[in-house]
Amino acid sequence: MTTIANSLRGLCGGAIHLPGDPGYDTARLPWNVAVDQRPAAVAYPADAAEAAEVIRAAAAAGLRVAPQGTGHNAGPLGPLDDVVLLRTSAMTGVTVDPVARTARAEAGTLWIDVVEQATPHGLTALHGSSPDVGVVGYSLGGGIGWYARQHGMQTNSVTAFELITADGELARASEDSQPDLFWALRGGGGNFGLVTAVEFGLFPIAQAHAGWLVWDWRAAERVVPVWLEWAATAPDHVTTALRLLQLPPIPQIPEPMRGRQLLVIDGAVLGDPAVLAPLRALRPELDTFADVPAASLVRLHMDPEGPSPAIGRSALLGDLDAAAVDALLAAAGPDAGSSLLLAAELRQLGGALGRRAPRHGALPRLDGAYALFTCGIVPGPEAAAAALADTERVVGAMRPWSNGREYLNFAETKVDAARAFEPETLSRLRRIRAAVDPAGRFVANHVI
Repeated sequence: MTTIANSLRGLCGGAIHLPGDPGYDTARLPWNVAVDQRPAAVAYPADAAEAAEVIRAAAAAGLRVAPQGTGHNAGPLGPLDDVVLLRTSAMTGVTVDPVARTARAEAGTLWIDVVEQATPHGLTALHGSSPDVGVVGYSLGGGIGWYARQHGMQTNSVTAFELITADGELARASEDSQPDLFWALRGGGGNFGLVTAVEFGLFPIAQAHAGWLVWDWRAAERVVPVWLEWAATAPDHVTTALRLLQLPPIPQIPEPMRGRQLLVIDGAVLGDPAVLAPLRALRPELDTFADVPAASLVRLHMDPEGPSPAIGRSALLGDLDAAAVDALLAAAGPDAGSSLLLAAELRQLGGALGRRAPRHGALPRLDGAYALFTCGIVPGPEAAAAALADTERVVGAMRPWSNGREYLNFAETKVDAARAFEPETLSRLRRIRAAVDPAGRFVANHVI
């Protein structure tokens, strides 16, 4: 510990926290506070220069470095005894070029900040469903949101990364500069350096037809099969999700849904809203779909904002039949006795997500018809144990329809990277990592 202290004290204007320091327990907390990460040190650099100093000092002390923005996907990191957790939350800033339709976001920037800067220009980004998710981590791992079936993953709209490499030097990766590294960063996650800024394309979307269709979850047996049949042939301009929700009786949830068990279909339509007619024919008790400003979609899903204790599991699924519906409802429906406080969710894939992006990196497409995600908010150890059992039961029940692949941005535990990439892609990623970080200095949540 003395060696670590001597190497790191004085960096980042003193924003270095070691075990035993008064601020350590607060500094080490990720967004998902159910993850108990205990690094050798926590650093909060103010900018790229300070971050580079931390990386060099960590190397001198024989430590590895784990970049972390928000910590939404902190679970897979594992033990951090010999790791400096480099928190980028102070490294923020967004600039928008409305003529080129591009944005540049610094390492700690959240999606809500990008959306707010792009909106006055009639533009938006391929953001996710949570306003407080970090731009960089989301972009490195793929990134699917409400425009995904029309425009694909966020990672393939990226035009450049600025990063600090394992030797503590600043680099730029684009199609014209270090193209192999640029390819790897688009979908290969945080295995190749500390990304200090990302540049990406924006889209001329000022409004969308978006909202929720809501039923009591006892309607699931008649609604879910219709949604699946509809989703299988829906045009690319619509992206939806179906969720079985158990909502707590808290003021943050609107009164019509507070404390209830619901079946919800939410999403966005960029074309003719008549595409929703088969779903509306199922007579939802609440239909909020309307033409709304694109900026409102960053909060459409009503994901929890701010640090929360959560347990989640996921899988990529192929086509789903009647037996799949029965299995899902038996595991997560009205009679399952599930403790899950929030959701069992199917996200509609296909469209542009299922086709190789014209200018892609290591993740050209997502292999699957649906992404399954189960999540429970866990206020204590007993709730955590129950939620873990329930999330694993749901994923296990759907295993006959799983294609064995993984979408790493949804993977809340360690998974084999071979399940996320084609074999030749994984081999190329490993060669690039060996070239840019031969000592394995950087610790990613999903290791290549």
